[in-house]
Amino acid sequence: MTALHAPGTPRPSVAASLFLALRPAQWTKNLIVFAALIFGQRLLDGEAVVRAGVAFLAFCALSGVVYLLNDVVDREADRQHPIKRHRPIAAGHLTVGLALGFGATMLLAGLAASAWLGPAFLVHALAYVALQVGYSLGLKRQVILDVLSIALGFVIRASAGGAAIGVPVSQWLLMCTILLALFLALAKRRHEITLLGDEAARHRAILGEYTPYLVDQMIAVVTASTLMGYAFYTVSADTAERFGTPWLGLTFPFPLYGIFRYLYLVHRRSQGGSPTELLLADRPLLLCVALWGATTVALIYHPWTLAR
Repeated sequence: MTALHAPGTPRPSVAASLFLALRPAQWTKNLIVFAALIFGQRLLDGEAVVRAGVAFLAFCALSGVVYLLNDVVDREADRQHPIKRHRPIAAGHLTVGLALGFGATMLLAGLAASAWLGPAFLVHALAYVALQVGYSLGLKRQVILDVLSIALGFVIRASAGGAAIGVPVSQWLLMCTILLALFLALAKRRHEITLLGDEAARHRAILGEYTPYLVDQMIAVVTASTLMGYAFYTVSADTAERFGTPWLGLTFPFPLYGIFRYLYLVHRRSQGGSPTELLLADRPLLLCVALWGATTVALIYHPWTLAR
């Protein structure tokens, strides 16, 4: 749940409000920068691990800035939302000036870390910030472009992970990333529409452009594309040659179950408003992701692969 301050509880301190406004629970989205480290077979390279860690921290800072900006822009609309009204800026726990000043400091820190990682990573970081600012100021009010912008943000982070350690990122990885991110973004749109009902368009005008049926159709297309894309990637001859194992296709049941479980939670449990919180709260889904990660790493870094 995103509620930050329930009525009758002590008012949070400024420091706590600033931290919560950065939405630390959402920083798990930045873990996508480690994909290049794993699939680029650099997980056992100490220097690459450190650089990937710095890349993760840089995007945590930059994404925090984006959340602050978004909450400043949307503060009036958020006050009318049953959940978002508890966010620090909408709730009045943070002033606009303080939020923007702190955001500027975080931006400088994130860009400084990005510059340390090299020009290629810095370009990715600047592109991410530009995309997110564009989203906050206008793209989120454009039908279809709103969810595509969210998905593109994940692609930039995945590609940036490769730039941080000097590893080219597979087009397959980028394709699977944008499809999965689209799936999550559309599921979130569906949750918002069903949660707010007839009031959806009043809380956010773009929601009036969608209907549950339309979103379900989009989700169906993206779901099939995501699973097929992942299946083709894992069983392709190029993948088998690159990783030295033909068995990566054995990981396919995990995304299959994970996506079906997510759809079940969205449709039968009316969840999906926050993919990150849903992942951390639902044990079967969390276990599925953990098993997928462990199996993938075991197959890629098995001694017969490392000996090649």
